[in-house]
Amino acid sequence: MENEQLCEHLRQIKTIIQPKELVCEECIKTGDDWVHLRTCQTCGVTLCCDDSPNTHITKHYHATDHPVIISAQPGEQWLWCYKDEIFAEY
Repeated sequence: MENEQLCEHLRQIKTIIQPKELVCEECIKTGDDWVHLRTCQTCGVTLCCDDSPNTHITKHYHATDHPVIISAQPGEQWLWCYKDEIFAEY
C-alpha cells in the first residue's frame, strides 16, 4: 500500500490480520444473524458490519479506538480507517 492518499493509520499496517473464523464473535453469543464481517487490524476480532442489525465492528471501534478494519468477506481485499474515513484496497 504505497499511496500518498493513505492516512497514518493505514500506512502503519504492514501485515494484514486475517479472520480466525468467519463468524461475528458477538452475534454468536446472542444467537443473532449478521450480513458481512469485518476484522479489526489492531486486535484481530471479527465482528459484523454496519449493514448487520447489531453493527458490532463500529461499536468495537467506539469502545476501543482501534482505527482500521478489513473486510473479512472472501474475495474482498480492502481496509477502512474509521478515524480518517479513508478506504483502501490491498
